Amino acid sequence: MITQRQKALCKQLEITFKKTDLLLQALTHRSADPKNNERLEYLGDAILSFVIAEELFNRFPQVKEGKLSRLRASLVKGETLAELARELKLGDVLILGPGELKSGGFRRESILADAVEAILGALYLDGGLESVKALILRLYQERLDNIDVTETVKDPKTRLQELLQSRKQPLPIYSVKEVKTDKKHPAFEASCQVTLLDKVVVAQGSSHRKAEKKAAERALTLIEETL
Repeated sequence: MITQRQKALCKQLEITFKKTDLLLQALTHRSADPKNNERLEYLGDAILSFVIAEELFNRFPQVKEGKLSRLRASLVKGETLAELARELKLGDVLILGPGELKSGGFRRESILADAVEAILGALYLDGGLESVKALILRLYQERLDNIDVTETVKDPKTRLQELLQSRKQPLPIYSVKEVKTDKKHPAFEASCQVTLLDKVVVAQGSSHRKAEKKAAERALTLIEETL
């Protein structure tokens, strides 16, 4: 039987499972049960890559193969999947073994990313390609809509990381939390901790990604003012 939190996840994703055991398997880490999500993750990874590749191909008919490949890689990489998982609060519904629970596995990027792919694989087996394709495009709608194929400037997080590396400084530490607002849409607050600054930089955005980018942009501005 699936829990109320797992039912809430399905409602949030706008999906239903005829075979709920597939959903449970998708949420089960190898530390908890031999019947875990590793094989489903393998399947979901392939489906995700195909759906995103097809969507980019159709959206940007003038863009060459190399740029399409780079766009796809940025969308399906583990960091992006973990961001999606955190936005969905997926860590709250994962089934982990005692060791992973104790060590905070529900926050680990690789575990979160694998679980997203496993859900996609499970949904494909349960409902077919069209149902999982619809879910992927819903999950990625904001990221796809924000793609600017003419943009050559690196995003603030990358620029901040490269600046710190050039000065042999530790990488920035980000933390994100959801904040309550009067608006219907969620808001997120990101903090960015950098050794070159004597204070933590904070910024808000409508998603984890946007909040972190704004915090990185502010940190860059403050660092450049001191140089």
